[in-house]
Amino acid sequence: MLIDETYAPSVTEKHGAWKVFGERTIYDNRWVRLGLVDVEAPNGERWDYHVVSLDRIAIALIVDDQDRALMLWRYRFPTDQWGYELLGGLVEHGEEPAVTASREAVEESGWRPVGEPEHLLSFEPLPGQVRAPVDVYLWREAEQVGEPTETEEVGRVEWVPLSRVPKLARQRKILGAGALVPLMYYIASRDV
Repeated sequence: MLIDETYAPSVTEKHGAWKVFGERTIYDNRWVRLGLVDVEAPNGERWDYHVVSLDRIAIALIVDDQDRALMLWRYRFPTDQWGYELLGGLVEHGEEPAVTASREAVEESGWRPVGEPEHLLSFEPLPGQVRAPVDVYLWREAEQVGEPTETEEVGRVEWVPLSRVPKLARQRKILGAGALVPLMYYIASRDV
């Protein structure tokens, strides 16, 4: 799909921009911050808008020469679901996101990515009310260096054929945007 470059800037500059007058935090801890942002919408209405802020996440998409992605089958209690996720986690203070993705892959799976990562994409999964930056890095090789060491991330490590991803997505067996967006992007972009 092509975007009309002349239309998009005019909407942003003249008709679609919101004004922000300030933000105050009403709850804050290591995992989540809830703020009230004093905003004015394009229609002139002004109110306090709830915004959830989460720390940056780095994701490792590791694809092997058999066209499979390294994934973790696990349970997520907030949605009461079992399904597949890519490996990744919170970017620690002062850590580069690619380093986080590699470290988390080893901790969660026992597999270490090999070689230089390719920055695949960055995205915000729910930009209407949540700040949650996600950076995804691609590796095309990994070596098994041991067992998973992250005991909180209990699950089954599995090399999942990419040909199964669309069906798994329809069955709601790919958990969250952190897995679904990178997998679908990777699958779609290799055919271009």
